[in-house]
Amino acid sequence: MNDQRFVVSDALWQRLEPHLPGKISDAGATAKDNRLFLEAVLWRVRTGSPWRDLPPAFGNWNSQFRRFRRWAKSGVFESLFKAMSEDPDLEYALIDGTIVQVHQQATGSKGGLSIRPLGARSVG
Repeated sequence: MNDQRFVVSDALWQRLEPHLPGKISDAGATAKDNRLFLEAVLWRVRTGSPWRDLPPAFGNWNSQFRRFRRWAKSGVFESLFKAMSEDPDLEYALIDGTIVQVHQQATGSKGGLSIRPLGARSVG
């Protein structure tokens, strides 16, 4: 795997690492390869691929998926977002319009708006 294509730079990792579980000071098992796991999550988000298509260099896809679910359920990603959102370098998030889908009913197709505004009188 090409390490040059990784998203998490050394400087960014130094800011992220203290907010992740599995540090030596935490109770329980010490996390193995938090940085590689975070890269796997970012790779999946960036490519839109299913977990089963995770490249083997990131480790077993099912192990990474289970870890992702644990972190999501325990609020790790939410706390990470809150901690990093105060950083002016990570202030903006952009969503490319090519990945956003709208249901056809939201566009008003086939009959348009089916509800009447309040106070509208029926013509008749």
